[in-house]
Amino acid sequence: MGNFFAYMRISTAVERQKQKFTRQEVALKKYAEQNGIEYIYTAREDASGKNFTDRKEWNKIEKLVQDGDTIVFKDISRFTREAENGYKKYMELLNSGVNLIFIDNPTVSTPYIKQLLNVAEKQNLVARTSLESTIKLLIIVELDRVEQERLIMIKRINDGIAASPKKSGRKVGQLDKLTPSLEADIKAYLSDRTIKAADLMQKHGISRNTLKKYVALLQGQTAAVMQDA
Repeated sequence: MGNFFAYMRISTAVERQKQKFTRQEVALKKYAEQNGIEYIYTAREDASGKNFTDRKEWNKIEKLVQDGDTIVFKDISRFTREAENGYKKYMELLNSGVNLIFIDNPTVSTPYIKQLLNVAEKQNLVARTSLESTIKLLIIVELDRVEQERLIMIKRINDGIAASPKKSGRKVGQLDKLTPSLEADIKAYLSDRTIKAADLMQKHGISRNTLKKYVALLQGQTAAVMQDA
C-alpha cells in the first residue's frame, strides 16, 4: 500500500481568510477513518478547476506521488471541471499507477476503472481504445451531473427569492424554526461558493446573525464565517 494524499479545492474570489473547506474536510476525514488510512499530506487549494498548471498545491502533490499512491477527493469536480484536460490528466495518473478516489463518484474512481479494464481485457470484450473512450464518457457524464446539480440548486434559491416577499417587523436576533427548505438552501450554500449569503437572507427573511447561527448548527461548529461571492 502506498501513501495517501488528500486534496481539497475551492474557486472563488472571496478573500482566503473567509473561505471554508468544511464539507470537504468532513468527507475526507470520514473516508480515512472508515478505511483505516492516514494522509501524509493534505492540500487546500483556492484555484480554478479548469486547468492544472495554475494550482500550486496540486503541482506539489504531483511531484510527490509515486506508483501505488492514492489521492482522495470529495468529488470529481474538486479534481477538474473541464472534461478534456481532466480526462488527459486522469489517464496520465492512471497509467502512472496513481489511484484517484472520488468519494461521491465511485464509478470514476480508479479502482473501479481498473477493475473494468481488467475484466474487459481478460475476456477480450473490447479494444483498449474503446475502453478509454468509455472512461472519458464516464468522466464527462459525472462532471455534467455535478454541474447540473449545482445549477439546479442556484436556480431553486433564486426562484425562491423572486417568489418570497421580504418579511418585515421581525425582532433583531429572532430565530425562526429551521424549515426543511432553509436547511436545504444552507447546505447548498455551504457546498457552492457561487451562492450568496445575501440571497439566502433575502429569500428566507432572516438576518446575517441568524443565518450564521444556522450555518454553525448545521456544520456542528460555531466558527462558521459568512461570505458574499
